[in-house]
Amino acid sequence: MASPNPSDPLAPLAVTLGDPAGIGPEIIGKAWAVREAQGLTPFFVIGSSRAISAVWNGPVISIGAPDEAAAAFATGLPCLEIELAGEVTPGQPDADGAHCALHALEMGIGLAKSGAAAALVTAPVGKSQLYAVGFTHPGQTEFIAERCGISRENAVMMLAGPSLRVIPVTIHMPLRDVPDALSIELIRTRALVTVKGLCRNFGIAKPRLVVAGLNPHAGESGNLGREEIEIIAPAIESLRAEGMDISGPYAPDGMFHEPMRDTYDAALCMYHDQALIPLKTLHFDEGVNMTLGLPIVRTSPDHGTAFGIAGRNIASPGAMIAAIRMAEKAARSRVRNAELACD
Repeated sequence: MASPNPSDPLAPLAVTLGDPAGIGPEIIGKAWAVREAQGLTPFFVIGSSRAISAVWNGPVISIGAPDEAAAAFATGLPCLEIELAGEVTPGQPDADGAHCALHALEMGIGLAKSGAAAALVTAPVGKSQLYAVGFTHPGQTEFIAERCGISRENAVMMLAGPSLRVIPVTIHMPLRDVPDALSIELIRTRALVTVKGLCRNFGIAKPRLVVAGLNPHAGESGNLGREEIEIIAPAIESLRAEGMDISGPYAPDGMFHEPMRDTYDAALCMYHDQALIPLKTLHFDEGVNMTLGLPIVRTSPDHGTAFGIAGRNIASPGAMIAAIRMAEKAARSRVRNAELACD
């Protein structure tokens, strides 16, 4: 098979609707409305045009296939219809909406894997509604990884904004369980996947990583905890010995000011809030969740369904716009840097 040509037009991006009763339909419509001002590449939504029209009064154009999206994009939001949403009431999720969200996600994955879509952007879903209709994965990330043939351990969540990228080593677990969940191998896996992902998706040939300590003052030489000495530092040392540009563990409270951020491409953090608090403080309306380690490009706005404000026309499309932009950037990077050694 011939190598992709960077000058070839990019296939449109697939954007899944998420839960039809959440803010997904509104922020996708608003993103299309500012497509020219924001310089957005053509994209199409997979889901329910009825759900979109219930919360947004812009034009929606039904398409039968992704290759129709580019022609339609200038005059309306292209929509690949999923006929499962039923009657949609903003802010009131139900089983029909969960089925629609799940089928849209399944279709979006397939289109991205086939190349019919250049990347996959996923709007937020309501997990409790998905669980009620038989969904068994912790979230969309794990479902996408499974459908792509990637183990959960090798699908790494990166949260990114204009000036910061963070990777939580552990994610959704009680804080008291984090020390027991940490291991040298887990940190190594997260770092290796991160380096490859930054190379493939952003063209960074030799990414610079920093690693946060778990404890205050990075353990203060063992006086405030020994995880830095027994787990984190050995993982860093082993990766440095293999040629990775990685340093730490650093005291977490000193890692995120501007001069420090200028010294690295991504920060590995030991638990969820250690990563998410600085990211959301700096880039609350621009935060993007990107899954590294996949054969496809996948991004998502870093927020939830916000059922409480759905249908009120007050949801900000900033994170959705940022997710679309980052998906395009990563898709183009993969084409442009196809020959770059990222292993």
